Amino acid sequence: MSEVPETMTPDKEVLIDAAIPRTKFACDLSRCKGGCCTMHGRRGAPLREEELDEIRRLFPVITKYLSEEHVKTIKQDGMFQGLAGDYTTQVVKERACAFVSWEGEIATCAFEKAFLNAESRWRKPLSCHLYPIRIDPGIPERLRFEYIRECETALERGESEHIRLTEFLESPLIRAYGKEWVVEFKDYCRHAQQCTTIEV
Repeated sequence: MSEVPETMTPDKEVLIDAAIPRTKFACDLSRCKGGCCTMHGRRGAPLREEELDEIRRLFPVITKYLSEEHVKTIKQDGMFQGLAGDYTTQVVKERACAFVSWEGEIATCAFEKAFLNAESRWRKPLSCHLYPIRIDPGIPERLRFEYIRECETALERGESEHIRLTEFLESPLIRAYGKEWVVEFKDYCRHAQQCTTIEV
């Protein structure tokens, strides 16, 4: 899969995975059950350094949304894992993110639940908000589409309802890069959708 370098704003150059402009995608929580929050693995969602303090600050607020097992894991193993520059959220039994709030069979985010209930102004980690787009650090940064089979239903919904990945994730993209950047990004994506020379 190729990536296309494009200067999105005068001071921000980003590499764009060629799949991003062309992918149609819209989460279908009733079908996927929050699969991106419960993937098998020893590490959770990538975290930025500044997000560690938000997680510490909000933990007393979100505890009520967590199961006893998840609270116990966090108290025993910590809220996050890794080293500086490579932190992730803690996981429970190498499966669910420790901050998953269960609603029946559906995994939701405890931080997002607090945000939607006006208990917090911080929604959730940026890597979660942007998923399935990942930001790879570097000079320049690279945006890439991360495929997982748990998101097949989102690809199906995006295709059937004609919702592009870039439209579905406009809000977190603005959060990450700002409105001006997103305007230029969307212009670039419209061009890329029509371009036949980009290899996928």
